[in-house]
Order: sequence, then C-alpha cells, then structure tokens
Amino acid sequence: MKRNLRKYIAFFMAGSMGLQACNKGLEDMNVNPNTSPNPTPAFVFTKSLLDGTGDVLNLLQGTMQYTTSYNDVAGFGAKYVLSQSQQSWPVFNNAYPKEINEITQVIAALGTDAAVSNQLQCARIWRAYCFSRITDLYGDVPYSQAGKGYTENLYMPVYDTQQAIYADMLKELDEAATAINTTGTGFGAADLIYKGNMAQWKKFSYSLMLRLAMRMTKVDATAAETWAKKAIAGGVILEDADVAKVTGYVLTGQDINKNPLALNLYNSDYIAGNGNSNPEGGKFQDVFINFLKTNNDPRLGVLSIVWNGTTPDTTSSVQKGMSAMLGTKPADFVTYSEPNPATILQLNSPYLLVTNAEVNFLLAEAALRGWYTGASASVSYESGISAAMRQWAQFGTGAGNISTNQIETYIRYHQLNTAGNIEQQLEQIYTQFWVGVYPNATETWCTYRRTGYPALTPNNYVGNATGGKIFRRFLYPATEQNLNGENYRAAIARQGADEFLTRMWWDRP
Repeated sequence: MKRNLRKYIAFFMAGSMGLQACNKGLEDMNVNPNTSPNPTPAFVFTKSLLDGTGDVLNLLQGTMQYTTSYNDVAGFGAKYVLSQSQQSWPVFNNAYPKEINEITQVIAALGTDAAVSNQLQCARIWRAYCFSRITDLYGDVPYSQAGKGYTENLYMPVYDTQQAIYADMLKELDEAATAINTTGTGFGAADLIYKGNMAQWKKFSYSLMLRLAMRMTKVDATAAETWAKKAIAGGVILEDADVAKVTGYVLTGQDINKNPLALNLYNSDYIAGNGNSNPEGGKFQDVFINFLKTNNDPRLGVLSIVWNGTTPDTTSSVQKGMSAMLGTKPADFVTYSEPNPATILQLNSPYLLVTNAEVNFLLAEAALRGWYTGASASVSYESGISAAMRQWAQFGTGAGNISTNQIETYIRYHQLNTAGNIEQQLEQIYTQFWVGVYPNATETWCTYRRTGYPALTPNNYVGNATGGKIFRRFLYPATEQNLNGENYRAAIARQGADEFLTRMWWDRP
C-alpha cells in the first residue's frame, strides 16, 4: 500500500511539473509580441492629440446658430429637444478613458528626467487644454483624481470645483511655459501640432492662459487681469505661422487620420453631394447666412454653397439659410445653403485649436479693460478680422483664398465704434468673434455665455428642455449617478441642479 502511495505521489509530482512547464509555455504564447507593458510616451501623446480633438460637438454648431436640421434628433443643438438630452453626455464619457487617461500615462512615463523636460511640458499643456474643454462644458468635474483608475484602482474620483480646476490649469500652463527650453527638442514627428517646435508650444501655453483668464472676468476680475497680463507678457499667438492646429490629416485611409469635424459633417449629412439626400437633414441656419449676406462678408462663398444639380454654387445671391423651427423636410430643401465641400468638408484640412484671430479679439477686450497696451482695441479687433479671413487659405486649393483688398474693404465698413461705450464695443468684438472663429462652436458658446454676444435669439422649439433659452452647460452622464453617485451628488449639491440652465462658476449674469 505504501509502495503504491509513493508511486502515486511521484506520478502526481511529475504531472504537476509537466503542467507547470505547459503553463510556462502557454504564458509565453499568450504574450502579444506587438505590445509593450510600458507605454511609449511619443505614441500615446499622438493618440491623446487625436482623441482630444475627436469629439467635435456638432450639436454646438446648432446652438451657436451656424447650422440646423429639420430632424429633431440631429437638430438637438439648435432645438434643445428634451428627449435628446443624452446627446450632451459623450464628451464626459469619451474624454476620461481616452485623452485624459492617455495624457496621464504620458506624464507618468516621462517622470522628472531633465532629458525629456520639453516633452513633459507639452504633455502638461495638452492636459490643461483637454481639461479646460471638459470643465467648460460641465462645470465641476473629476480633475485631481482623474486618470487614476489604471494606476491606483481609483474608479470613483471626486469632482473638483471649477474654481480649483481653473487655478491648477493656470498654474500648470505657467510652470510649463516657464520650463520650456525653446532651443531644445520636443516630441518631433509625434507632435501633430508643432512638430516639436518648442517656441510655438510656449506661445500655445500663454494663449490658453489668456483664454482662461478672460473666462474669469465676471467671477474674479482681479485674477483675470493678473493672468491676462502674465499671458500677454509671456507671448501669445499673433502670427499665422504660430496658430495651434492639428495637421497631417489625409483624404483616404483610416478615419482617425482625417479632420474629425469635416469627417463628421461629411458622413452625417453631406456625403451625397446633391443638396437633397442629407441623412440628418442638416443645412446652414438662416441666422448665420443672413449675417454674412447682410454684411457683404467675403467668407460667404468660401464657407457656403447651394447645389445646382451636381455643381456646388458659391454665388452670394443664391445662398439661403434654413430656419431652426422646421420639424419636417421642406419642399425646397435643396435650395438651402450647406458647407462648402472645397473648404469645410476637406478631410485633409487642419483642425484649428487656438488661432491668432481668437487671440486678437481677446486682446481687443483686454485693451478696452486697460490690461493690454501693445495695441489699441481697434487695431487688435481689425487684426482679428484679418487673421480670421486669412486662415481659410489653409482649406482647399485656392477655394479659401480671400484677397487683401476684400479684407480691407470689409474692415473699412466694420470698424470698431470707439465713440461707443465699452459694452457696445464688446458687442462688436464678440459678434465678429462669432464669425471669425467659426467652425469652433465650443469656443463661441463659451464666449457667448460669458459676454452675451452675439445677441442670439433662442429657438423656442416645441418640446425643448430649456423653456426656450440657450442652455448654459451639459448634463452629467447617467452612469455617473450609478457608478460614482456619492461624488456626483456632492457636485450638484455644491454647483446646482444637474440641469441645462444651471450656471457654472465663471458663468455669471
């Protein structure tokens, strides 16, 4: 019996050793040779840039009355239809697992090694850009504990106040810009914005600082002035060559390599190219087209076309915007204006992040407030208009070119009324801002909420969620109530109800 027992034990041990050897072989087989357990910062940085520009928010195109649709679902941004409220969730749901997680990995992987300091500063600046976009849409959001699910198993992050988020973003931008070595190297080809040009990254950082500083004019004018002056002294984007934009998009290949706004517009509505077979019923809104026509704006034919059979017609007289109040497809749908396939819908066009047009309009306001003495409000205002028109030359082959004579003529008839009071001048500045930074609807919406300009009339569509008012924020996703309920409830107790009309920290009457 003992002899048999010894035999069984020996057999079991031999089998176990064999199984261990098999397991070792299986473990080796299950290792993907095309992956690495450690992230490569340059690769992940590129992915974060693409993801951070990927959520293009077509709905805000409608909110800012650039576009609309007769379709209640696609037209949510212009109609605020209650049943489509969930369309405000995606940025929150997408940003944290994508660009926020990715840029957090990059920063952790780079560490404090002086040899990669410039790369670290780029990552910090990009992180501030991504978070500024999220908090400006929702208000209080996870910030200090964001991106720690993968590293610290922290799956229920606290919501930081927007005030605290802004304070830290400004600090990060300041420290990053100061630490940049403009003669050193950055991410090189992995940098889709500046290809490793660190002097331009410094200007990008200070321009973001100026944008955030001006957000605070109503809630903390003292801090706004301090940060605006710091940004201006540091050096902001004033030249066409320094515009912050994602480039390298192509016409063919994978969708991730195409301009996200152009791709979204093209696929959702304008792929047929006949003006009638628009799946989501989209067209330019009458408010936008009427403004361009009334003001003899040379951008009209650059931005807008009407289909004449299979030929896109840019003639000013035929351009016509569609009302946001339509609930069914009009019989004359084909006669309404839509985005120009030779400019806005170009899949290989650049995606603009911060432009010298935007910066100059902000400087015009800063000059009115006495915070900027480098140029008068009038000069900065005119520089903003000029830059906004020149930027369309980057779209298409010649289709976006606006001549110097056209620009000068437009400016001559739209000079800043320096005899008016500050409020009247601000209305002029930010009405031109609305046209000048198009198609960046996110930025125009933020500026509209802060300044009230342009003076848009809300669309009081039947069944809207806001009582006929332009909404002030996006709603948190329903998943936050279920998966991060305690922190979600603390945020709304502090900020206000999770509703479209609740104002966030910097958004004051």
